[in-house]
Amino acid sequence: MGRKLFGTDGIRGKANVYPMTGEVAFVLGRAVTSYFQRNFGKKPLIIIGKDTRLSCYMLEQAFSAGVCSQGGRAILTGPLPTPGVAFVTQSMRADAGVMISASHNSFEDNGIKIFDRTGHKLPDEIEMELEKMILDPTLIPVKTGAELGSTKRLDEVIGRYIVQSKAAFSPNYTLEGMRIVVDGANGAGYKLAPTVFEELGAEVISMGNAPNGTNINAHCGALHPELCAEAVKKYRADLGVCLDGDGDRLTIVDSNGEVIHGDKVIGICAKFLKDTGELGPKNEVVGTVMSNFGLEQFLTQHGMNFTRTQVGDRYIVEQMRKEGALFGGEPSGHLVFKKYSTTGDGILAALKIIESIRFYDKKLSDLAAEIELFPQVMINVIVLKKTAFEDVPEIQASLKAGEKKLNGNGRILLRYSGTEPLVRVMVEGKNEKIVQQVCEDIAVVVEKSLGKV
Repeated sequence: MGRKLFGTDGIRGKANVYPMTGEVAFVLGRAVTSYFQRNFGKKPLIIIGKDTRLSCYMLEQAFSAGVCSQGGRAILTGPLPTPGVAFVTQSMRADAGVMISASHNSFEDNGIKIFDRTGHKLPDEIEMELEKMILDPTLIPVKTGAELGSTKRLDEVIGRYIVQSKAAFSPNYTLEGMRIVVDGANGAGYKLAPTVFEELGAEVISMGNAPNGTNINAHCGALHPELCAEAVKKYRADLGVCLDGDGDRLTIVDSNGEVIHGDKVIGICAKFLKDTGELGPKNEVVGTVMSNFGLEQFLTQHGMNFTRTQVGDRYIVEQMRKEGALFGGEPSGHLVFKKYSTTGDGILAALKIIESIRFYDKKLSDLAAEIELFPQVMINVIVLKKTAFEDVPEIQASLKAGEKKLNGNGRILLRYSGTEPLVRVMVEGKNEKIVQQVCEDIAVVVEKSLGKV
């Protein structure tokens, strides 16, 4: 049976429209509680965090009601970044952690992703088991009387994550004398992120720190770093740090107001970890199929191994756990420092970038200039259906034509978004003009084939 509810990062969709409804959240709360109850034989303790979307109130209450109805104990943290939920779950020895967020999506969307007791996202097979229970609630035994559970709010868990974040920053360095623009995307890290940098000694200029339920990710944050870049230049800041709505990814801006490409950030951090002996015995870095070939070349030239996975930070983490790797990331801004976190963490990533700057005693722009990336173009095409690409002759023909134009000096990647009705068309190669043309040609064919009625 194929996956009907879970995508690459939990369940996601338009809030109050199936499957992102209060009814589904309630049954999911029951299913998660029942699963961990069955496996650990007690009243499960479940941490429930959220971002600042208006719909989080509805889904938080519905999910926690499901936990209670199944005999679990729910702790509501209030707004807390995704990596914070993962950390608190592990720190409090809870049985599971739940984050209610649609990450970088606009406020109309929402999602639910689940962590196990170690702070890692659930593997596919467990999500499939939960999905079966959601689709057939009769598989979940009914609890009554003293078997029912309880809920309480525990706002002070945020302090645990602040302490954890600060502890990950090397005592060999300080942020004193640094001026940093911090854009919280009006999301889960809006208050917490500036606090971390301020308590480490930086002068912080805050943006995206006034959530109203509908402005999360709106013209701010990791996907819209333009205002942050302008602020960096205006205030002559040393750095711009842009989080996304749930704080698990990062876009970084240098002192010139230039946005640093995510693959360059990965390269800088990987080399820093290797040179400081923290990359692990295999010197392995894990990326995805979207990672630029220029990054792979840079890592190889500096004695590191590079492994690609499918897109999604949980697949990166799964590969890291399998191979014992300590660092991985994807160009979208998810960076995983396994020594300190079990998932992507924007605040942690920013601190490690600052460590790199201090260690090499160079500007971020100079470090980024050492990594040469291949021209890469990506076009997102809205589609009405997700048909297997190999079953569409017109798309196959366009791929062959594109490969012929690239003449062995590039690659083409087509993939469906796991969270949105999109096809991502990515083309990479040595000749930027050819890369652009091939990408546009394929995108036109994809839209005609899958995006029209």
